[in-house]
Amino acid sequence: MTSRHALLLDLAGRRVVVVGGGPVAARRARGVLADGADVHVVAPALCEDLADLATAGALTWHPREYAHGDLAGAWLVHTATGERRTDDAVAAEAQAARTWCVRADDAAVSTAWTPAVARAGDVTVAVGAGGDPRRAVALRAALQVQLDTGALPLRRRRPGPGHVTLVGGGPGDPGLITTRGRRALAEADVVVVDRLAPRALLDELEPDVEVVEAGKAPHAHTLTQTEINVLLVERARAGQRVVRLKGGDPFVLGRGGEELAACLAAGVDVEVVPGVTSAIAVPGAAGVPVTHRDLARQVTIVSAHDTGTDWETLARLRGTLVLLMGVGRIGEHMSLLASHGLDPATPVAVVEDGTLATQRTTLGTVADIAVRARDVGVRNPAVIVVGAVASLAATLGPDRS
Repeated sequence: MTSRHALLLDLAGRRVVVVGGGPVAARRARGVLADGADVHVVAPALCEDLADLATAGALTWHPREYAHGDLAGAWLVHTATGERRTDDAVAAEAQAARTWCVRADDAAVSTAWTPAVARAGDVTVAVGAGGDPRRAVALRAALQVQLDTGALPLRRRRPGPGHVTLVGGGPGDPGLITTRGRRALAEADVVVVDRLAPRALLDELEPDVEVVEAGKAPHAHTLTQTEINVLLVERARAGQRVVRLKGGDPFVLGRGGEELAACLAAGVDVEVVPGVTSAIAVPGAAGVPVTHRDLARQVTIVSAHDTGTDWETLARLRGTLVLLMGVGRIGEHMSLLASHGLDPATPVAVVEDGTLATQRTTLGTVADIAVRARDVGVRNPAVIVVGAVASLAATLGPDRS
C-alpha cells in the first residue's frame, strides 16, 4: 500500500479554491472556513448551504463553470463537481502549479486527502484509514469520546500561557460531571478542590498534578475566599493550567462569580464550565421534582447557612423552597417559616449524600422534620426541600414501595 505523509496545515488567511457547488463541496468549504482560510468557490450554481455562506460573506463565489487559471494563488484545492472531465482538469492544473488537490470523486488519484478530525481544545487528531472514510469516521468518533472525557493524556508538556477553568463537578456522583469538566481535569497542572467536589476524580489525575485543598465546612475554612482568588491568579500567571473544582455548579451559591471576577480583574485567561447543581439534582435523585404540574411552578434556592435570610418572604412564596447548608439549624429554620405563616403540615424532604451510594431521604413536615432528622442522625451534606413536591419522594424515589 502507498504510504501517506500526514501534515497539519495553517490555512488562516490563505487562498483555498473549491470547485463545485453541491453538498460535498459545501462540506469541504465549511471545513477550511473553520480553519480561517480565504475560500473561493467556482460553480455555476450553489446548494443551499453554500448559498447561505456566500450571502453571509463567509466566502467568495465565482458564478460560472471552472476555467483554467481559477487556481492561481491557491495553497490548496478541493474539486467536487461530480463531473470526471472537470475534476480531471482541475487536478491537472493543480499538479502543474504544484498545489495540493483533494478530489472528492477518486481518492486514489488525489494528491491530498481530508482526514476525519477529532479536536479537544488545542489538540487535533487527524485519522486516515487507507481510503475507507467510514472506518476513519468510526475511529474519529471513538477518539473524540476519549478526548472529551479526559481518558487520553491531554496535559501540556511544554511551557505555555496559564489558564483558569472554574469547573462545576456536579452533585456528588463522579459520573455526573460534564465531559468538558473531565477534559479540563485531564489538562490541569493544578487542581484547587472543594470539600463537596467529586473527589474520586482526583484519583484519575497524573501523579505530578498538584492538588490544593480549599474545602469549606461550616466554621472551618482551609483557605479563605480571598486566598483562593490570589492562588488562582498566581498559578495562572506562573504559566500553569489551573482547575477550580467545585461541587454542584460554580454559580449556584458557589462563589464562582467572585473567582471569575478576580481572574478577569487580573487579566488572567479564565473559562467557566457549568455543572449540575445539587439544588436540582439531589432532590431529583430522591424522586422529588422541584417543579411539578399542579404542585409547584416555581422554585427558590436559598443558602440557609447565611445570616440575614428573609424568612418572612420565604414563608409567603408559592412553589418549592430548597435550602442548602441548612441541616445544622433545621429546627430554627422550620420554626421561622411556621411563625411567618407557612402551614406546619407542609411536606419536607431532607436528602443526604445525594446521588451517592449512601444517599438517604428523611421525610416529614415543617412541624416535625427537625425531630425526625435528629432521631435518624441526619448530617451534611444534605439538601432540604420544603413544599408539596417533597411528598413525592415516597412514590417516585428509589425507596418507593
